[in-house]
Amino acid sequence: MKTLKTLSTGAIPAALEKARCYRFLNEPSEAESICRDVLDVEPDNQEALITLLLALTDQFRRELEPQFSEARGLIPRLKSEYGRRYYEGIVCERRAKAHLDHGGPGSGALAYEWLHTAMQHYDNALKLRLAGNDDAILRWNACARLLERRADLMPARETPSGEQMLE
Repeated sequence: MKTLKTLSTGAIPAALEKARCYRFLNEPSEAESICRDVLDVEPDNQEALITLLLALTDQFRRELEPQFSEARGLIPRLKSEYGRRYYEGIVCERRAKAHLDHGGPGSGALAYEWLHTAMQHYDNALKLRLAGNDDAILRWNACARLLERRADLMPARETPSGEQMLE
């Protein structure tokens, strides 16, 4: 592999803005690469860590691993307890949606479990939020509405055949 070039510290704000733009353009791999460049220079840059985590979760619908494990591995590096709880919820919620997209036997039960796990993390984040930050409420409500809308989302023990689905 060629030796990667190092980003200058002065270029970090513009690079992070580009990473956000690439996410909005549905090019998460480009955003991921930029965030890795930033983190090579500033390993604790919280904005880069969060953007990288989100770029990895943007890729769940195409490929769950290794992105899921890596996204989860970034969470302990977040400095705020609220952020750790909230972004753990995001990772779980997006994994649930990836299971729905991929379909197949047991996908509804898997999605159900991951959505409930996400909602637990959002509940924990709510206890730590700053006044006026209702992001966790918005995400919790989105999960609840998805569960209401989709009759196929139920615990494994309640699948129509009464049999637990195997992964």
